[in-house]
Amino acid sequence: MLRSLYSGISGLRSHQTMLDVTGNNIANVNTTAFKSSAVQFQDTLSQLTSGARFAQANSGGTNPAQVGLGVQVAGIATNLTQGSTQSTGKNTDMLITGDGYFVTKQGNETTYTRAGSFGWDSMGRLTTADGSLVQGWTAVNGVVSTGGTVGAIQVPRDVVAPAKATTGAAVTGNLPADAAVGDTVVRDIQVYNGVGAARSLTLTFAKTAAGWNVSGTDGTTTATGAMTFTNGTVATGGSLTVGGVTVDLSKATGYAGLKTATISSQNGSQVGALQSFSLSGDGTLVGSFSNGATVPIAQLALASFVNPGGLEKAGESSYRASVNSGDAVLGTPGTSGLGSVVAGALEMSNVDLSQEFTNLIVAQRGFQANARIITTSDEVLQELTNLKR
Repeated sequence: MLRSLYSGISGLRSHQTMLDVTGNNIANVNTTAFKSSAVQFQDTLSQLTSGARFAQANSGGTNPAQVGLGVQVAGIATNLTQGSTQSTGKNTDMLITGDGYFVTKQGNETTYTRAGSFGWDSMGRLTTADGSLVQGWTAVNGVVSTGGTVGAIQVPRDVVAPAKATTGAAVTGNLPADAAVGDTVVRDIQVYNGVGAARSLTLTFAKTAAGWNVSGTDGTTTATGAMTFTNGTVATGGSLTVGGVTVDLSKATGYAGLKTATISSQNGSQVGALQSFSLSGDGTLVGSFSNGATVPIAQLALASFVNPGGLEKAGESSYRASVNSGDAVLGTPGTSGLGSVVAGALEMSNVDLSQEFTNLIVAQRGFQANARIITTSDEVLQELTNLKR
């Protein structure tokens, strides 16, 4: 049989593969974080009809004469160029800007993805759309230890920010230097004990000829002191301790005309319930609690590979490691060559429709040309069979 028949068949098969890959790219034009693929062709074995000949004194050398036996698919390469950013405003949607892959786990299989459309399940775990568990490090007592083994990121809805006992408070503002002796200024603030129970701390400032006397009480404990000022700044009596709370008086001033002194701050809090969370660029989920506390909840893990092009597509917009991708190297966003993470956005598909439609035309014409090879070879065979009538 004619070799051109089999060359044409190989061409049909290869261009059919190109059509399949191109069609898949176009079908996934709106798939989150989809990476397009491209077919690479190579020729197959060539039949040697005459070998090369050395050049001699009286005759020149000749090149080998070979007849090719068709085409085959050398490989299908994945285009890892980052897709455009699509803002969603949803705080569980996450985008990797730069290199790296989110680490997910379904059963005992670990996969990797750049599709950051996540959500919470009934157990408070961060999951992908298909139910895979997003991996990272969960904080213990507000501290994230990234040196340990990664696990499912879990944020129970009943998590609380523990109460914090008040140990310090600060007074700011002005005590009027021109106040009459005996005038008083009373200020109070709510402070907390170790279990978050509130009590009122009251400071009473009484004007004296030398400055101001200060007395403080929290209902059970009372303390007194005296303040003097030099050119409007505190000279003596810069602090007062009441019931374990040290009140800083050094920021107060003593100028004439203004009575603006206040207890501006205290460092305790009652227990707080989780209200919302935000994502920082290093992948840390920071919870905001009803008591005003902001506490790290967990940190996302990202994976990098020596050869990311060697990853095997596993479906569900995920990849699995292969023997040619290398092992996954885990790290935190923004370190070790890994990109940062942005909340409220997703990575779009990197499919270029203009390029894909051009590839579609090329594949179609290549398929037609190879089909023509077969029909032409058939006509030649027909002529051969017609030699005997």
